[in-house]
Amino acid sequence: MSLKFASSDSSNVIPLHVIDSDGFDAWCDRQSDPTRAFVAATGFTPALGKSLLVPDASGKPLLAIAGFGTAATRARGRFALAAAAATLPEGTYALAAPLPASDLETECLGWLLATYAFDRYKDRSGAKAALICPNGVDAEKIESIAAGEALTRDLINTPASDMGPQELEDAAKSLAQAHGARCTVTTGDALLTDNFPMIHTVGRAAAPHRAPRLIDMSWGQSGPKLTLVGKGVCFDTGGLNLKPGGSIGLMKKDMGGAATVLGLAHMIMALNLPLQLRVLIPAVENAVSGDSFRPGDILTSRKGLTVEINNTDAEGRLVLADALALGSEDSPDLMISMATLTGAARVAVGPDLSPYYTDDAAFAAALDHSASAVSDPVWRMPFWEPYEKMIEPGIADLDNAPSGGFAGSITAALFLRRFATGQRYAHFDIYGWNPSAAPARPKGGVGMGARAILAALPQMLDL
Repeated sequence: MSLKFASSDSSNVIPLHVIDSDGFDAWCDRQSDPTRAFVAATGFTPALGKSLLVPDASGKPLLAIAGFGTAATRARGRFALAAAAATLPEGTYALAAPLPASDLETECLGWLLATYAFDRYKDRSGAKAALICPNGVDAEKIESIAAGEALTRDLINTPASDMGPQELEDAAKSLAQAHGARCTVTTGDALLTDNFPMIHTVGRAAAPHRAPRLIDMSWGQSGPKLTLVGKGVCFDTGGLNLKPGGSIGLMKKDMGGAATVLGLAHMIMALNLPLQLRVLIPAVENAVSGDSFRPGDILTSRKGLTVEINNTDAEGRLVLADALALGSEDSPDLMISMATLTGAARVAVGPDLSPYYTDDAAFAAALDHSASAVSDPVWRMPFWEPYEKMIEPGIADLDNAPSGGFAGSITAALFLRRFATGQRYAHFDIYGWNPSAAPARPKGGVGMGARAILAALPQMLDL
């Protein structure tokens, strides 16, 4: 799906007036008598998500109005212009007056994202209204970000029957080919030979054509090193600690971390950022068979740390651990992991915020600022040192699922930090799913945190 702006030489362009509640009366006063009378007759008010097409004397579109609500209503959501775009009839629109500079790029991105629909299995469409890129907006940048987000959404929305480890590998290779990146894959028993034992253990119970693998993509020859690690559990049954029916239904999205780092990688490469990018994705299916790993097993990781398995449904941190250990060996300037890792994070902050962990105050400050600027909200969580003892079982170096149920997201992050040593590190425990439709964010798979990271990279890495 191509999310692009309309051509500036399009015919029959309709001027679009974006009007908030405070300015509506003054705007009406400036219009012609027929326009003012038509708007009054419809009873239109410029609430969020409201739009109106105003005809000329011949019945053809003269102008359109998009409701922009109030500052208070805009603060309670995101992508206000996208809400109106979804209600406008098909056509090509151009802003009649500029939006505030602080809103312009984000609102234009929201418009493009409002045209997204996952249509692989059924004819579906998003908003049909097309927007001409306004002056002052970098069309290539916004289209690249929209394309990365669309990639993330498509990957998450695809069911596991068509998005197993092999298909995730294919998606990574396709992305690498499009940008001239390099991509190598270690699969099946070769994981043991190359010392990725926990990735192999988690994925070994799957059918042979869904064998576990480590995807390793790299791009760029100079600049600071950025390594992105994404959890690629293409379906999570929970293993022998089988998930109940109420929890297993959305497990096609358990590769949301991998999907998000691939979307972010597209943005970085399409915008040709001056850095060296590496993407590591442990791609597995946590299946049930005679070869499943068991509660009580003790695994030895790539780093040499031993891990006691107290719940086979806490598998994401196991595969990420081997990938993080590999990433650390290259001493990147910054390493970021993204994973749909814990239900505890969802309970803490809900589906709309991206909780993240870091020890780096400068990273946190840059990320928090950029997240607000691009409407991609994040929330910092603590690497709380006193909880380290909760992930130390005694019989092994680490426990993959501490008992008691307290601080589940924090203990998972602390577990991962043990394998991400020697560089600046941040971990994102994202949800990757929008449970109900919102402007520019239809129900289904969604990227979280990627745009905030992208906006913060110049400050984080001195680009």
